[in-house]
Amino acid sequence: MRLGPRPAALGLLLLCAAVAGAGGADELHYPQGEHRADYDREALLGGQEEVDEYVKLTPEEQQKRLKSIIKKIDLDSDDFLTEGELSLWIQMSFKHYAMQEAKQQFVEYDKNNDGSVSWDEYNIQMYDRVIDFDENTALDDAEEESFRQLHLKDKKRFEKANQDASPGLNLEEFVAFEHPEEIDYMTEFVIQEALDEHDKNGDGFVSLEEFLGDYRRDPTANEDPEWILVEKDRFLNDYDKDADGRLNPQELLSWVVPNNQGIAQEEALHLIDEMDLNSDRKLSEAEILENQDLFLTSEATDYGRQLHDEYFYHDEL
Repeated sequence: MRLGPRPAALGLLLLCAAVAGAGGADELHYPQGEHRADYDREALLGGQEEVDEYVKLTPEEQQKRLKSIIKKIDLDSDDFLTEGELSLWIQMSFKHYAMQEAKQQFVEYDKNNDGSVSWDEYNIQMYDRVIDFDENTALDDAEEESFRQLHLKDKKRFEKANQDASPGLNLEEFVAFEHPEEIDYMTEFVIQEALDEHDKNGDGFVSLEEFLGDYRRDPTANEDPEWILVEKDRFLNDYDKDADGRLNPQELLSWVVPNNQGIAQEEALHLIDEMDLNSDRKLSEAEILENQDLFLTSEATDYGRQLHDEYFYHDEL
């Protein structure tokens, strides 16, 4: 759904995208089915500077901040963390860091510091120049035409995110442009953009054939390749909830928007499976501290990053 190379939306969100797609990242994350904690830390602590900062925290300070985070996750204050509480916390973390990243980008894109990002400023930040394509004139070169189409899609999203009469995007509108999946008034646009791309016969739905795109089965092959079998399974079992053989707009949304809820639930279950010492399917503070390293290499603490962000560990917040 995005155009061209953009600054990474945090290792956290990149991992979400990887998990939601084909299993390349999973093979690194779970080699031979074994969870590799150092992959989590490498993927989500960020650059070397953040890793160095993490190392500098004393064990006492780590534990102090971790206890504060545990209390915040425990919504009903019963001294236990359930699957639901862990999942909600992880989803909140996803959204928080997505919004923080967009706010940081806003400053970089706003070249004249007027509190607004214009379309020209966006182009300069992305491509080092202002690009202007004719909406009605296709280009002969296939690669250039593909880029033109993507650029026009970005321009439409930019215009949709703009809610007031000013020509540029304020901070809230820029967040909507960068993360339309997180903003209610952008939902219709996200669905329509997906239909424009995949609904080839214009019936307002995406069939299995349209879902698979340009794939054509090799007539000499006895069966479809593994990746097609996986995609068919996702279509039938993950997205087509009413089992009518096609994706309606809401089902389509669950495909094109990263399923943070599902990822968060899986991680919550993983933590309980690994750390629940008395098999009551919830985690006490003692169980978490007993497995502190595992908890700090999980999405529950954004792989330790939350210990450096007062938004999460500060008692007054």
